Amino acid sequence: MSVDSAPVAPPYWWPAAADLARRDAILAPIIADYPGEALEPHGDIFRTLARAVVGQQISVLAAERIWDRLIAEVGDVAPANVSALSAARLRDCGLTRRKADCLVAAAHAAMAEDQEWSSWLLLDDEALGARLMRLSGVGPWTAHMVLIFAAGRADVLPTGDIGLRRVAGDLYGGNGGTMDVAGLTALAENWRPWRSVAVWYLWRSLDPVPVAY
Repeated sequence: MSVDSAPVAPPYWWPAAADLARRDAILAPIIADYPGEALEPHGDIFRTLARAVVGQQISVLAAERIWDRLIAEVGDVAPANVSALSAARLRDCGLTRRKADCLVAAAHAAMAEDQEWSSWLLLDDEALGARLMRLSGVGPWTAHMVLIFAAGRADVLPTGDIGLRRVAGDLYGGNGGTMDVAGLTALAENWRPWRSVAVWYLWRSLDPVPVAY
């Protein structure tokens, strides 16, 4: 699904940020450092899925390079354009065989008559995640990226995100190091029902520009 209007922050964003700043003394100065910045969900499931697949298990810098090559190859990263390419052409952009096969399969699925992806945005978090993970090569982390960046869901915790676990370990872990999944899950209980918001600000503290998928 594509959208014509410019993305805007979800209506829950600013009340959620204020609530988190009151509750969490570590998050409060991070939130204050980025006034006026917010998640801007765009509603394009395929684009987020494609970008997340590109970024699986590689550095941010490497993912950006491959993404730039993919854009140079296809222009708009849309199902019709990606489905017109072979997996071999996608591998030439730097994708692994598995990632190339995943993108081609997802593009063909999006082009199929029975795939009305715009209607998926009406599903609740659990149902949307489950539907996404039926696609080849899509696991929990990729599904979480779609839930946050395309669907704009407020309470998603991507426990598989290494960058998030590292910054959580650094800021909340005492001794530093990468926080484990159990520790992150327990920490994030204080962020409900705004876990996506807390996560976005922690990501923002790591990067010179807002994270986008």
